[in-house]
Amino acid sequence: MIARQILIHEDPEATANAIAARLITSIADALAARGVAHVVVTGGSLGIAALEAVAANPAKTSVIWSQVHFWWGDERFVATDSADRNVLQAEALFAALDELGLDRSTVHAMGASDKYDTAEQAAEAYAAELAAEAEQGALNPAFDVLMLGMGPDSHVASLFPNHTRSDQPGVIAVHDSPKPPPHRVTLTMGTINTAKEVWLIVTGADKAPALAKAQHEINEVAVPASAVHGTEATRWIVDRAASTLL
Repeated sequence: MIARQILIHEDPEATANAIAARLITSIADALAARGVAHVVVTGGSLGIAALEAVAANPAKTSVIWSQVHFWWGDERFVATDSADRNVLQAEALFAALDELGLDRSTVHAMGASDKYDTAEQAAEAYAAELAAEAEQGALNPAFDVLMLGMGPDSHVASLFPNHTRSDQPGVIAVHDSPKPPPHRVTLTMGTINTAKEVWLIVTGADKAPALAKAQHEINEVAVPASAVHGTEATRWIVDRAASTLL
């Protein structure tokens, strides 16, 4: 049976710190078990705050960061130096980990618009990169933790309600995104749900209706967040304001 938890913290800062502490522990456990860890991180205000909290957490020195692979659930298809890029917003974490042995070749950024002509080409390249780190026959490595934010409309990654859907594992391009910028690259639901643990990280009263709706009925089309799960555990890590309608 897949473990499902809702973990409620006082405010966004406490939530970010809790995510960071849990992530460091999960990475250390994966390294102890297999010698390598694969983590999918997310952007957004809470996602980036959680990564900054990892950089500020003294326990980070217990991790062999050269053995940790960082992946992204989605990315805006914009230029490499655009402030919209999730990976650029996360640079503070990676810079802090450089001093602890992070191998930048294990930070797997999705392709940018100044490197690829189309989002489809960037998606294809990322799918190939995932396959290169996977066990033989698999499309992607076994993600130890995959983190997702959730929008007020219940979208996760760049899978938007009544807009973006794919039944197949892989990486796809997204166009005409309901949330700008319009062109994006995203993991599909089929890939997201291969992760051992999926953490949906949510703060804010504006997310409360979507959070409540996602708990009651699985409807990937209308409520994408409701269809997300890990193979071993699904954890909703939220603040008190987001939890008010549970």
